[in-house]
Amino acid sequence: MPNLTNVIRQLRKERDQARKRIDQLDEALKALTGVGGLNKKIGYAQTSGRRRTMSAAARKRIAAAQRARWAKWKAAQKKK
Repeated sequence: MPNLTNVIRQLRKERDQARKRIDQLDEALKALTGVGGLNKKIGYAQTSGRRRTMSAAARKRIAAAQRARWAKWKAAQKKK
């Protein structure tokens, strides 16, 4: 059983080293995300938080394009 004891000791040592490395990486990430107002969740610079509004004409164009895509897809399904 001394061999098994050595294996367990070595695994625990490696686990502790991995935890230490993770702590170092966490500290580095914390330092970097604090710089320049970076968003922690997505990694992009934060904006004002307001959503852009879309004009009615733009919504109509997008809706028409989507209807055309659906019509094309439905026509292809009928041909099968």
